[in-house]
Amino acid sequence: MHTTPRHASGVRRILLWALSAAACCTAVCGTAAHAQEEGPSWSYAGETGPSHWASEDLSYRVCGTGRYQSPIDIKNATPKALSPIAFDYQPIPLTVTDTGHTMQVSAPPGSGGITVGEERYELVQFHFHRPSEESINGKRFQMEVHLVHKNARGELAVVSVLLRGGNSNPVLREVFDNLPPSGQKEASVPGVTLDPTQLLPKVRGYYTFEGSLTTPPCSEHVRWFVLRRAMQASSGEIVLFAARYPNNARPTQPRAGRPVEQTQD
Repeated sequence: MHTTPRHASGVRRILLWALSAAACCTAVCGTAAHAQEEGPSWSYAGETGPSHWASEDLSYRVCGTGRYQSPIDIKNATPKALSPIAFDYQPIPLTVTDTGHTMQVSAPPGSGGITVGEERYELVQFHFHRPSEESINGKRFQMEVHLVHKNARGELAVVSVLLRGGNSNPVLREVFDNLPPSGQKEASVPGVTLDPTQLLPKVRGYYTFEGSLTTPPCSEHVRWFVLRRAMQASSGEIVLFAARYPNNARPTQPRAGRPVEQTQD
């Protein structure tokens, strides 16, 4: 079809408008798809808080029906000759992710892990809660680190490190000094690595019990190792985290008769 220059110009404008609209639609649709991938909303307060998790989605029902849920108040643990936890963490890149519920540092393959008896677990990630989710004889600590591990069968084990106010910790300082800016999900610092071993006390006796994830979907059959000696965090480090997440701890759950054991050291 023959077109005059003016007509051709009008066609170009229409095509440009259509392309622009399509691009806009792609961005919006992509955002919507991403939101759907994140799953049902949940939080630590109000109508989507812990008491409502089980009703937010069918996949979360274990949060209300599970037998051995976490966290728990640790008391009257049975002393036992338990295998020590052998840690062999390796330095990992400093990349901090704001998950919307906590700050998390992911560990790439080859980051080491733990061996307990004959069971081997690889480190997957660590993240933070304020205040601590586990409590000892009814006492909660100012913060807590959960180091999450997985074995070859896909089973999870969590090493919990309780944090109280005191001196600065080199890992916490690096993480909390490099939190993602508000509105940004991830922050990386090229060339900087973290040694997760610096999150651990020198004496590594522990409490152990069967539990669950402390966030939806609250899956059970998670092995918990709560270190008996707390580590320290400076007031500045605690304030930096609290500015983002002042309270991201699930309330303690019924012990439901489960055994809780502790090392004899």
